[in-house]
Amino acid sequence: MTISVVDLFSVGIGPSSSHTVGPMRAAQRFITEHPATHVDIELRGSLAATGKGHSTDRAVLLGLQGFAPATVPADVEPTAGSDIPASGTLPGGLTYSITFDTEPLPAHPNAVIFRAGDQEECYYSVGGGFILSAPEYEEQHNQGGVGAGVSTTGRPDDVPYYFTSSARLLMLCHKYDLSISDLMKANETALHGWESVEAHLDLVYQTMRECVTAGISTEGILPGGLNVERRAPGLYKQLVRKREQLATDAFGAMEWVNLYALAVNEENAAGGRIVTAPTNGAAGIIPAVMHYARDFLPQFTKAESRRFLLAAAAVGLIIKENASISGAEVGCQGEVGSAAAMAAAGLSEILGGTPEQVANAAEIALEHNLGLTCDPVGGLVQIPCIERNAIAAVQAINAARLANLGTGIHHVSLDDCVRTMADTGRDMMSKYKETSMGGLAVHIGLPVNHTEC
Repeated sequence: MTISVVDLFSVGIGPSSSHTVGPMRAAQRFITEHPATHVDIELRGSLAATGKGHSTDRAVLLGLQGFAPATVPADVEPTAGSDIPASGTLPGGLTYSITFDTEPLPAHPNAVIFRAGDQEECYYSVGGGFILSAPEYEEQHNQGGVGAGVSTTGRPDDVPYYFTSSARLLMLCHKYDLSISDLMKANETALHGWESVEAHLDLVYQTMRECVTAGISTEGILPGGLNVERRAPGLYKQLVRKREQLATDAFGAMEWVNLYALAVNEENAAGGRIVTAPTNGAAGIIPAVMHYARDFLPQFTKAESRRFLLAAAAVGLIIKENASISGAEVGCQGEVGSAAAMAAAGLSEILGGTPEQVANAAEIALEHNLGLTCDPVGGLVQIPCIERNAIAAVQAINAARLANLGTGIHHVSLDDCVRTMADTGRDMMSKYKETSMGGLAVHIGLPVNHTEC
């Protein structure tokens, strides 16, 4: 297949693209291809280690009932955060059993196996809600996936301007005198037709705005047992009261950016409707930067929002092809780092950046997230994930503005940075890759030994 902006930005529910959206799609696909009255479900590796906190068990049960991430009601039973029995009966009479095995399969850390009678299928959730059956994964991996993930960009003749690296992307932009968003528009038109792509991009931005609105107006405690209180509603009220004061504050815009990112990621943590951008764990960064553009840049139109998303998708495509957007594969550098790079590219594009400046903005944002671990406390997409999105959104804005002040020529290229991320991810210990077995996940709340001075 050829990866598309339609694939990178998909509408779904929280709290995780790889642990919720992907397994739901896998379950829906399995039951469609293999109708059954009883299904045994085996979650392996990271899907087992953080499966409860990421609602993986809920997701596969919803998928077996035929629900899809883009249309499933957010409050459908079983609700997010509810205790899922190890075995039971679903509406319609389908019975199931779920087992958790934290030992990963050799091919990929995110695996789910379904068994029904003499039918057995293994699926890998490879990040961003993408799934591959075991044979599909092996085939694509053998075809030349060069990073931590697998090749997903398809054949050169699928699109008029085929690229898998920033070097080739920049070459094509110069050869044909195209901006990055215009080049992506031509490719997307070839894949899906522009009217279809335009409608999808508008749906993405609309869903992002609706998610922010829901996040700033919904109070309460996030599910999962950490008793994390939603902060966005209170912060929104504070900023409204301080609006005139913030208008003269040089950093006033950043307060709103923080709010928007927190609002989205609190909705995600609660299992609400979000846009995978490019993952759920990093879903707040691109919406926050787009809201910054809407509020603080002149003439941010719907057309500009499409250009933003197209340029961002070009960077996401490069990262997914040559490294990974999965926290279970490369740590949070692949999720928050990728989203920050994509957001920086999108903002640089609508600020009038040249192709080199856009690529440089992405590189700056990604470079300073290299080595970022994925260590969710309690297996929940809450601590440190929610705040991390706010920090990265501000970082993305800074990266775009810094890049647009320069020439776009930099000692470190985006390709260099992506390759480094892939290598770092391979070297990173598994306990720092979405297993909740290291980092903050095991150190938060421990008593501190104080030494008298």
